[in-house]
Parts: sequence; C-alpha cells; structure tokens
Amino acid sequence: MLVFKFGGASVKDAAAVRNVAQVLGNFEGEEILLVLSAMGKNTNLLEKLVDAYIKDLPYQNLLEEFRTFHLNIIAELLGDDAREFYEVDNLLVELECVLDGDQAGKDYDYVYDQIVPYGELVSTRILSHYLNHVGLRNRWLDARNFIVTSSDHRRARIDWSVTEDLIGRRAFKMVQKQLSITQGFIGRTSSNAMTTLGREGSDYTAAIFAYGLNAESVTIWKDVPGVMNADPKRFPDAQLLSDISFKEAIELAYYGASVIHPKTIQPLMRKGIPLHVKSFVDIDEPGTQVADHQRKSVIQLPCYIEKANQVLISLASKDFSFIIEDNLSQIFNALAACGIQVNLMQNTAISFSICANFDQRRIEQLTDMIGDQYHMDLTPELNLFTVFNSHLDDEVKRHLKGAEVLLEQKTGNVLQWVHR
Repeated sequence: MLVFKFGGASVKDAAAVRNVAQVLGNFEGEEILLVLSAMGKNTNLLEKLVDAYIKDLPYQNLLEEFRTFHLNIIAELLGDDAREFYEVDNLLVELECVLDGDQAGKDYDYVYDQIVPYGELVSTRILSHYLNHVGLRNRWLDARNFIVTSSDHRRARIDWSVTEDLIGRRAFKMVQKQLSITQGFIGRTSSNAMTTLGREGSDYTAAIFAYGLNAESVTIWKDVPGVMNADPKRFPDAQLLSDISFKEAIELAYYGASVIHPKTIQPLMRKGIPLHVKSFVDIDEPGTQVADHQRKSVIQLPCYIEKANQVLISLASKDFSFIIEDNLSQIFNALAACGIQVNLMQNTAISFSICANFDQRRIEQLTDMIGDQYHMDLTPELNLFTVFNSHLDDEVKRHLKGAEVLLEQKTGNVLQWVHR
C-alpha cells in the first residue's frame, strides 16, 4: 500500500491536473491513497479572505476569485460534462453559509479553520471527478472522518490512538478496493469542528495516513528533482541529496528546508516507513529517499537553508534583574500559548533573544501577555540563514556579503545567522 502526496503546484491549472492523471497511470494495479493540497496559491487567497472577514472588510471579490479559479479549471478539464459536476457547487455554497454566519467574537484561529480547509475540499473533489472522468476509478475520502485532533486551531495535535484506529479499521479497506483521494492539512475535533495541522501540513497528513495504514512507503511529488542541498534559485550549483537518514531529515526540516514539513518524519521513523521525494515532471528520475532510522549520518555535502519573514524578539526585565529560570519559564509559556514558532534563541544574564516566524497576530498576543513585564524590541523583515554539515565557506560569504548580521550562533556542525 502506497501513500502519495501532491502539493498545490501539481494541480495549479488544468494541464497540471492532467499530468497527475498521467503519473497515476504508471501505477496501475497498486493500492494507493493520494493526499492533495489546495490548488495553486489558493490557501494564500483564503487566508486573505479570512483576514478581510474578521476585520469586517469586503471579501466578496476574494470569494469570487476563489470560485472563478476552480470553475475555470473544471470547464477546461470537463468541457460540456462540467454541467453535471455539482460537488464543487455544493462546497462553494457551504463556504458562503459559513461566511454568512455570525462569527462575532469568535477566535481568529477558529474562524481560520472553518474557512481555509475549503481549498483542500474543493481541489480533491475536482481531481477525484476528473480521474473518474478519464477512467481512473477512485473514491473520494473525507480526511475529517479519520484524522481526529485537539481543538488547538491552526496547530491541532493528533489524537493518535483514535486516528490510528479509524485509519486502520476503515480507510485501509477502502484503499484496498480502489485508488482513494483525500485532503491534506485538515482534521476535526471530537465535537466535529474543523481543524488544521499547521501551514504546509499536507506532508504531515500523508505521514499520518501512512502510519495508520502501515504503508509500504510515502512519496511526495514535487516540481523539483528531490531534496537539494540548497535552493537552486539562489545557489546555481545546488546538488541533489539522493539519500538522507530520518535523523538528518528531521534536522533539515526543523531548520527550514521547505521540501519536507517538520512533523512529517517522526511517524514514518516510528514504523520504519521510507519517504521518497520525486519529481512529477520526470517520474523516471530517482529523487531522494529518506529511510533507515538506524543510520545517523548520510549527508556528505553542506546544506544551505534560508528562512524569510523572520522577526527578532529581544526581551529584558524592566527591573534590570537577571533573566533566570522563572523568567524563562514565563516567556516559554507565553510563546507556547501564542503559538509562536521559535527557530533560534540566545540569552545573556540580562536579556533573551529569539528568532521566530513572523505572524502579526501572534506577536500582538505575546505583547499583550508579557509586554508589561519586559522591555520588548521587535525587528521584523529578517532572514535566518542556516548551514548544516559545514563550516563557513566562500559561497556563504558571498551570499551574506553586505548583510547586517544581528545574531549568530554555532552549535556542533550547524551555523546560523539572523540577518537583513
């Protein structure tokens, strides 16, 4: 049993959807569960819609853009047969009903989770219908029937015992019978409220299903040859990493390698399920394999990782006292409560600095929680640059030439800089 995951780029337009069908045609006879993201950049579009809706600003143009994008793809894929395709219309009506409801006073994260998942719900309906249309018989599965989570909206935690049971007991039999299509990124609480697993969480969904299905492997299909040691757009000499250990994959994902979501590896490592990252442009290319949890170090090349949209938060106590355990406990509790992802931290006797993903709403929550007890300096629009498995070399020096380095740290074989 195989688990495939296709991202938004793989279904960004009608031609891309047709290509997914061609890829699947090479695996006829296999038992496959396919996990799909929202099409193209529609998650970004729906996030703008949520922001407008929460602020009571006009959002109808954004909703119409979402509708038109998908209806145009359906028309191009199905032609006259598109008139018989009602599933997406039903979902669009559902979304309108959500937007028509009274969300006054509702938490932003809760509202986000009731709106943004429609990107995945719509994309999977379109792909499932098109595949049936061209003779690739399949079943549409609702991920919310299998993935049960906590009520931590936008960062929901998996209830593993319930989820594994549902997938093993119900989804397994369905996938055995025919190709099955489901959504990445989304789940539900025990009271049936929609939740999401964190931005770019569809990879994680694939790992969750693979864990519950005891799958043979997971393949993430991308528009790149596999996992590279650097972004080829920034480093023309970037090389393919053909083999990575689970431990190294976790570290690369944690430091910001965008090809694999950070939470993806742990469930696969637990059951020894190999992960493949391959190109949907050229499926004959070998790609990257992540496997063998016993192996500690496989990568021989230095890896260069850059994360944009970072903020440096510097904290100092207002009474000029030292930053001690009690302060750190309070700060970390506040960071956890606000859902702020910390990528780098450094402390002295009187200050504590962290580099984190910038999220205006979460930063404001943090300021409200501890801003009256600490001096807080915020420096946004920064980049975090990480060199994994290397010493600083000339290529990195050229990359950072002219940059202002605000924070620097070396830990073992990892070098990191926060710069602008």
